[in-house]
Amino acid sequence: MTTITATAHTGTKDAFLRFAMRLDAVVSGVVGLAGLALAPRIAELSGTTPAVEYSLSAFFVAYGIAVYALSRVTNVRTPGVLVTVGNVAFTVAAVAVVLAGVWPLTTTGVVLTLGSGVFTLVMADLQYLGLRRLR
Repeated sequence: MTTITATAHTGTKDAFLRFAMRLDAVVSGVVGLAGLALAPRIAELSGTTPAVEYSLSAFFVAYGIAVYALSRVTNVRTPGVLVTVGNVAFTVAAVAVVLAGVWPLTTTGVVLTLGSGVFTLVMADLQYLGLRRLR
């Protein structure tokens, strides 16, 4: 008896988008895990509270898992659009948090917050380029 297994064959056109989504997922997840381990110290350095750092870090871990799972679906266009828009929204939110003074951020806190915004903007750009290749 012969067993035939079918695997979801994805074209090379979506490879860059999948790569960008997986890169986003892995980096976000690793940063989230590090944040969970170092939340009190990060809070002390940044001017936030440990509760904020634990919450953000848990979000990053969950986001990383979700984006990695979305990068594995057969049709990656719609998830790619959603993740790209989410990254742009996070970038805008990071800048807004700094400008609005939501937390009494230290210089390190401002750098970390704006750095996370830059990272998500770079990821959004890579994902947008991946979406453009799908056309």
